[in-house]
Amino acid sequence: MKHRPVVDTEAVQWARSDDGWRLLLQGDWRGRTLPLPPPPAPGPAAGERVAVDAVALAGWDRHAAPRLWALLAPLGRNGAALDLALLPDALRSPLELALPAPGTASDDLPRKPAATGVLAGLRRWWQDALTTAAFIGEVTLAIGRLLRGRTVMRGSDYLRQLDQAGPLSLPIVSLTCFLIGLMLAYMGGAQLQRIGAQSFIADVVTVGVVRELAGLMTGVILAGRIGAAFAAQIGTMVANEEVDALRALGIDPIEYLVLPRLLAMLTMAPLLIAYAATVGVLAGLPPVVGIYGVPAWEYLHKCVDALNWTHLWIGLFKGTMYIGLVALAGCREGLHAGRDAQAVGAATTTAVVKALLWIVVAASASTVLFQSLGL
Repeated sequence: MKHRPVVDTEAVQWARSDDGWRLLLQGDWRGRTLPLPPPPAPGPAAGERVAVDAVALAGWDRHAAPRLWALLAPLGRNGAALDLALLPDALRSPLELALPAPGTASDDLPRKPAATGVLAGLRRWWQDALTTAAFIGEVTLAIGRLLRGRTVMRGSDYLRQLDQAGPLSLPIVSLTCFLIGLMLAYMGGAQLQRIGAQSFIADVVTVGVVRELAGLMTGVILAGRIGAAFAAQIGTMVANEEVDALRALGIDPIEYLVLPRLLAMLTMAPLLIAYAATVGVLAGLPPVVGIYGVPAWEYLHKCVDALNWTHLWIGLFKGTMYIGLVALAGCREGLHAGRDAQAVGAATTTAVVKALLWIVVAASASTVLFQSLGL
């Protein structure tokens, strides 16, 4: 003898309406775990609206969302248009994340191949630009909420990112900027020696490193070290649905994940650039003294004379801008990554490439601007 499955017929009421179906949730659901009854046959057709109304729902507990999902998921996969606007936020948020998108009949359907060609590439580029603009706008709004004291950003996250962006980056920044300063002094001295102007090597090294190369090389280094790490960390959280969980809890991922990383990078940027510029300038001392015969005191004296406030603030401004772009690129790609390992890897690669591209564009534009202003 077969037993009919027991369902909770008192918890919901199905009714036809002019524009589809209406699912009325009623009574007190606390402590009730029985399945909910499906709509009367033949049920909602593909494209037909199903409005879920919780006005008569007296109470619910943690079992409410799973019970609703078990009832509504098959309807969504069959193409019904689910309207959850009348549900409380605590029920609507997890259901919107878990229910299939409208018109998705099955995960086994063959996917439409990606469009190719010039127009398709321009369309993808335009969509990517719009997504980036929207992301920057959300970051700007989050900074505004931070300044008003209305943010969920944690100070411990900020301090942890300070350690990653600052002290742990010093070794690779030191090595790279030392080699850049050494190479600039050697190559510049080789050309200046032809006209007997070895004493001007200090001017070339100091202005070149402080104004341009210290910030540029620091940005490039951090793009590979920090920008890629940001994309991988946030992308993994997206793949593990941790970001979805934050949204379901009402926590803005921009404030919780992006702001600590961005602010830590911007805080450490001037210190890193000043340190990198000092290492680069001092790196020119060995070749100048050992190869071109310029006294050490003369080299250091000319380095100080070549510096002025214009070179200093332009170098700090450019370097801080580059490092900020690195943080934005890493967080943007991580937050919009796919949900598998391959997508996270692609987001990490794209974050580095995009950061380097943004740095080159920003460096070119800022150089032309400052030169046209006579700075």
